Amino acid sequence: MLPDLLLRILLVSLLLVAPAHGQPASTGASTSSPLANLDPLGRDTPKGTVLGFIKAASDGNVPRAAQYLAGPQKASELADRTQHLLTVLNRGLLPKDLEQLSASPEGNLNDDLPPNLEQVGVVERGEVTLEVQLERVEKRGDLPTWRFSTATLEGVDAVYVEFQPRWIERFLWPPLRQIRYLNVPLWVWIGMPLTVLVIFGLSRLLTRGLTAASRWLVFRLTGQRHAYELAQLTAPIRVVALSLAILFWLGLGYLPLLARFTVNRMAVALGIVGLAWLLMRLTDIATQLVVARLHRRLRPGAVTIAQLFGSLGKAFTILVAALALLYLADVDLTTALAGLGIGGIAIAFAAQKTLENLFGGIMIISDQPVRAGDFCKVGAVQGTIESIGLRSTRIRTLDRTVVSVPNAQMATESLENYGFRDKIIFRPTLGLRYETEADQLRYVLAEIRRMLYEHPMVETESARVRFVRFGDSSLDLEVFAYVLVGELPRFLEVQEDLLLRIMDIVEAGGTGFAFPSTTTYFARDTGLDKDKTQQATATVQQWRDARELPFPNFRPAKIAAFDGKIEYPPPGSDVPKPT
Repeated sequence: MLPDLLLRILLVSLLLVAPAHGQPASTGASTSSPLANLDPLGRDTPKGTVLGFIKAASDGNVPRAAQYLAGPQKASELADRTQHLLTVLNRGLLPKDLEQLSASPEGNLNDDLPPNLEQVGVVERGEVTLEVQLERVEKRGDLPTWRFSTATLEGVDAVYVEFQPRWIERFLWPPLRQIRYLNVPLWVWIGMPLTVLVIFGLSRLLTRGLTAASRWLVFRLTGQRHAYELAQLTAPIRVVALSLAILFWLGLGYLPLLARFTVNRMAVALGIVGLAWLLMRLTDIATQLVVARLHRRLRPGAVTIAQLFGSLGKAFTILVAALALLYLADVDLTTALAGLGIGGIAIAFAAQKTLENLFGGIMIISDQPVRAGDFCKVGAVQGTIESIGLRSTRIRTLDRTVVSVPNAQMATESLENYGFRDKIIFRPTLGLRYETEADQLRYVLAEIRRMLYEHPMVETESARVRFVRFGDSSLDLEVFAYVLVGELPRFLEVQEDLLLRIMDIVEAGGTGFAFPSTTTYFARDTGLDKDKTQQATATVQQWRDARELPFPNFRPAKIAAFDGKIEYPPPGSDVPKPT
């Protein structure tokens, strides 16, 4: 798709920069002046004078060409004079000289020349130098016109002598030199496709060399070979090489000035498109290399940032290339940029929500409150982050559905990221039966505390168990501790082990868990276990007699001695012990 799009852009750009009927664009004077386009020969502007003379002299219309010359001319010398001047202009001037010619009736007022003189270019041949200039002629009753100056016409013959026939013309069949089409000799038309084939072949060789050099450079920088990615550079490098080769061929001066001007613009447009294409391909390759490196370094959150900068870089390249083509087509960039500014404001108002989501995505990517793979809660949505785009963030919910949350909402909503947890709270509330005696309750409290202190997966400093209230149908104990895991599945494993151990402690204390219901006792009900009740009471009495009753808490030395004494996972488990 991208090559097709670039080819279409190229065709449009060539249509923009290719002048109609072989003449450069914007040959007329500035339409803002009241004197513009009033002279029927186009002599009201310097550019109109030069182009008008070249066309008239190339067509062999000597009387019309003479009207572009200043001062009286001898009839016997007029034909030679116009032909000599045409040759000097065609072979001595450069396309940039036509680019710099003023299209204003007043000429260029910043060239350090008198207001009535205009510099066209400088022709150097051997030891002879000629400054091609125009002078503004004002006659009573006539409009001011620009014409080739008298000094230029007096020096043109000396320069013309230095322009010897090209070496190749000495060996050509005379009709190939004499027959002309659009003022271009026949031998040039025949040699042009041959030259293009040679240039195309040289560009292929240059492309292979540059591709091989880029492969070596990428291998030196990354230590990996990216043959497929670098193969994508072949086409744009070939386009750029072809453009450079055409510009080099134009420098040999085989074509007339206007033809060189036209082909030069087309070659520059081709080079702009090829260079933009090459930069976009290089941006893609650089983005792929950076993303691969981020994946190797386990930094998935930075991948979206790299992709964002890659997309922005490609968009900036397209914008600069479009502005360059507009400048090449003689479009006033000040007006174009002003239009882009107004259009940008209109687009900003029309796409306000889209821009909010775009900037919200940039904030999320840069600040990284969440990353791909994190389990989080955004508003009422809870699930795992699958991807963070420029418009929305996709969340895989626990029901395995995918919810797309706009980035603007992500940036303003309260966002809870479970992926950053270093430990998870364990906070159950236990309800014991009202038949439980006080010493039994003390036994259960002390043993649960001991178990929490001894468990290797529980944070000792935060662990506590307290008798908190007399409930409607139970004696309520609150357990509070942090489990030293951050992942929910791992926490559920540890929580299960803790709850089972608490059940064993409650059973060992001779009591049981209460139910939120009314219990009717029959004669068959054996009630509480008297032996275990007496045993728990006796144990608490022993603590009391030894002055080791762990209330309101164990002594710090005891807590330190308890730390990590429980074997976890329990004996017989096939889960390896944590390291």
